[in-house]
Amino acid sequence: MLLTREQLQERLIALHKASLELIKIKEVSLETLLERIVALACEQAGARYAALGVLDDDGRLKHFITVGMTPEEIKRIPHPPRGLGLIGALMHSQENIRLAEIADDPRSVGFPPGHAKMHSFLGVPIRLGNRQLGQIYLTEKKDAPEFTPDDEKIIEMLAAYAGIAIQNARLYNELQQRDRSLTRRTEELALINHVGAALADSLELDEILDMTLSQLLYHFKVEAGEIFLLDEDGQTLRLMLHRGEAAEAFWTRNRFKVGEGVVGQAAATRKPVIVTDLERQEDFTRQAIVEAGFRQIACIPLIGRGELAGVLTIATRSDKLLEEGEVQLLTSIAAAAGTAIENARLHINARRLAVLEERQRIGMDLHDGVIQSIYGAGLALENARLVLRENVDEAEERIRKVVEDLNRTIADIRAYILDLQPRQLGSENLVEGLQRLLAEFRQNTQAQAALTSPRPNQLKDLPLSHATALFHICQEALANAAKHARPSKVSVDLWLTSDRVLLEVRDNGKGFSVEKARRTVGHGLSNMMARVHSVGGDLEITSVLGEGTTILAWVPRAAAPRSA
Repeated sequence: MLLTREQLQERLIALHKASLELIKIKEVSLETLLERIVALACEQAGARYAALGVLDDDGRLKHFITVGMTPEEIKRIPHPPRGLGLIGALMHSQENIRLAEIADDPRSVGFPPGHAKMHSFLGVPIRLGNRQLGQIYLTEKKDAPEFTPDDEKIIEMLAAYAGIAIQNARLYNELQQRDRSLTRRTEELALINHVGAALADSLELDEILDMTLSQLLYHFKVEAGEIFLLDEDGQTLRLMLHRGEAAEAFWTRNRFKVGEGVVGQAAATRKPVIVTDLERQEDFTRQAIVEAGFRQIACIPLIGRGELAGVLTIATRSDKLLEEGEVQLLTSIAAAAGTAIENARLHINARRLAVLEERQRIGMDLHDGVIQSIYGAGLALENARLVLRENVDEAEERIRKVVEDLNRTIADIRAYILDLQPRQLGSENLVEGLQRLLAEFRQNTQAQAALTSPRPNQLKDLPLSHATALFHICQEALANAAKHARPSKVSVDLWLTSDRVLLEVRDNGKGFSVEKARRTVGHGLSNMMARVHSVGGDLEITSVLGEGTTILAWVPRAAAPRSA
């Protein structure tokens, strides 16, 4: 039955409105869009059954959406469409197919068992340019023996709109996937940057291990992780840290030889070792971990400065496999952690070396100075004992000189004690602390020492951290003066400006080469610099050989605001 002009116009207007809605659709899945298209085709053509097939890039059916058949009827069909018969013909055709009886067409291959009986047929390709994206299939025209030319034109127009809508949906889905991929990559880069910055700021080995493992467990949402470090023998991996669940299971074995088990394999090959099914891993040596329900484990070597530092592992009860990008992320973080571990070890060794060198220097100073002085005093006393028999006055003079030498030696010993004994500001204010340091200095060196300072209440707004830094700088300066400069006079001046507190320690001792002193391991000048810089201040040292030394330090009167 042909449509009247008014009926055709109404259908075209309804189709136009519906098709515009299809083109505007963005935030839906491709599956939902296909269902809307095929339902619209069924409605516009008055069909009992409808289907829509979408092709992949190789021209094979990727999606096949149906309307009109119940779920039970679909289940009775043994297999989905294979692209044969009229479906295959339409897939390889640029023309529409309209039939009054499907069985009469030689291209038909019939229906599989359980399929609903169908007679009339209308098939229209969905094209975009020269490319076929899919097909619309309609069967069983309602209230008519077959589909009309008007139906064909309506569905042809719908297919044109559908091609644009499908392409838009694909592009939108691709953009969403790229956006998700970019977001994930940004998060990964942020994690690498955060972990790298945090590791660079720390030289404490325990802090580095804990921070690395905690960040990875949080990011990957896994239940447990551990870090093995390589012993000095270069062959033994020792478990240093475990975080997460089932600690008792992981600690059932805390040492592996390089090459032994999955942990040792990662160390030996210096490549990630991923085990996705621990129950079937024959050489997995910690059965308690499997019994605790863990399914997967990833072992990543920690490489620092080209050398193996240890192995990082994460374990999970999940069946979700690690993606290649996640393994790369683990490897990148492990590389940063490996470098940080090596830096921490070098720092520990440097501190040990500094302590040994300082001990050696103190020993040499004591031997060359104090011990030799005492030995010389002993020889002088022996000589005085011999002279005593012949000339009492001369013997007394020699004994008096020995006493003076011993007093100087005692002063030297006190100077070393002053340098080595730790001092704290405690409950005192800064002025009281400086007065105490000068009193001890006078007692131990017999040199003159004076303090000039403002009233203590004028320093009440000075942060404790800043006051402590100035206290220790003064302590360090006095100790160095007592031990090396041997001054007869020392002055300590403390004064204020609108935004700073300044400390000047000046002596008239022997002086020294500042540049040479900066290169001397164990010298207190580097400690002074570190202390004043930690609170946002600065330090200036001037010294002239034979004239003395001046140390000028300043700190802000207020604590620096924390950065966001």
